[in-house]
Amino acid sequence: MPELNYKYLVVEKRPTGVAVVTMNRPEILNAINWDMHEELEDVFVKLDHDKAVNAIVLTGAGRGFCSGGDQKSLDKGPLPSPTRSGRHLVRNMLEVEVPVIAAVNGVAVGLGATLALFCDVIFASPTARFADTHVNAGVVAGDGGAVMWPLLMGPVRAKHYLMTGEFISAEKAASIGMINDVVTDRDVREHAIEYAEMLASGPKESIIWTKYSVNKIIKQYAHLLLDVSGALEMITFLSPDRKDAVAAFAEKRKRFAEK
Repeated sequence: MPELNYKYLVVEKRPTGVAVVTMNRPEILNAINWDMHEELEDVFVKLDHDKAVNAIVLTGAGRGFCSGGDQKSLDKGPLPSPTRSGRHLVRNMLEVEVPVIAAVNGVAVGLGATLALFCDVIFASPTARFADTHVNAGVVAGDGGAVMWPLLMGPVRAKHYLMTGEFISAEKAASIGMINDVVTDRDVREHAIEYAEMLASGPKESIIWTKYSVNKIIKQYAHLLLDVSGALEMITFLSPDRKDAVAAFAEKRKRFAEK
């Protein structure tokens, strides 16, 4: 297939059968605007159809993985359909046959956390942190957080993190099974690429059908929750809470009382 050229993503296809996708807005910790959102939807479809790709690594440029939605750009222009929102991106990730490996090199927040947690294997640097801060922005955690956080850590823990937007460290995330491992002795990106190359060299059909089997669990939860949580997120974009959250963000004002 031809090379993939995007404005906000860098895609490197290696001769080992690994494609490295790097979110590339490092000046704002790879925050996602609507155009970048569409590129992310597209890249997983294109790579899924590329027979030369046997594994994918997803990472971020600079010192962050992805800080979530670009709040300034999200408040400009028309909102997506309430039944679309992040559903197409999550669906496209889940439909990729080959393994997708996350190299979380810094903060993974909101949609950034969703992108990391929907990968098949997740490695993080010691400085990485995860949070779903939709509530802090005055909206519902509708782009996949309500699906994956409970699956990975259980409903009780998940409700705490989703209702408060509290950060969880890479070390704690690994200790409770939310991610696979914290990479302390080398660059997390290189570690993820080496792991992806190991999988890419293995028996392809056995690997992709094993992934397919396990993903049936995740797809079932996504089918149950993603439409309604995504629609509620779009509704809350127009709520008074959202307006107050935007003002609080601009004023650097906290929206929760201190413990």
